[in-house]
Amino acid sequence: MATGDLLRFNKPYGVLSQFTPEGRWRGLKDFIDLPGIYACGRLDADSEGLLLLTGDGALQARISSPRFKMEKTYLVQVEGTPTDAQLQALRAGVLLNDGITLPAKACQVSEPPALWARTPPVRVRQSIPTAWLELCITEGRNRQVRRMTAAVGLPCLRLIRSAVGPYTLEGLSPGAHAWVNDGLEA
Repeated sequence: MATGDLLRFNKPYGVLSQFTPEGRWRGLKDFIDLPGIYACGRLDADSEGLLLLTGDGALQARISSPRFKMEKTYLVQVEGTPTDAQLQALRAGVLLNDGITLPAKACQVSEPPALWARTPPVRVRQSIPTAWLELCITEGRNRQVRRMTAAVGLPCLRLIRSAVGPYTLEGLSPGAHAWVNDGLEA
């Protein structure tokens, strides 16, 4: 089986998962000037973190297709303090308007120590606490993590994808990218 080259990119807030900008959102071309590579899946403009890109179509399908169920890990800042019942609901699967999600791995975590400032900053309300969750899913529905946390009463304030399968953000500041040898069978 052949493998392809894979680019890790730490997508900043306000950047689309496509090279062409639209409206107020910037495109990947503002950060990556490499012809022939494409995003493996999507990350909404108002989400941050790991986006993988490749020119290998088979590898792109292996990473982004829901049928391969590659795990995606997110750090989620939510409004409120999660209860055991809310975390258990995320672990069991949440009923959304497009059906029940697959069970997720969900736990409360400390604020990430090397977290960069977001531009614009996350809104803060003095009277409402915030918390961080780590959520791992294998689906990729539109705005799924945001909809899941909202469905259990924990609105999402900030969403950072920290890993896709074995690939992580490690060593990448916002807007930075680096090649990796993927090691996945395509």
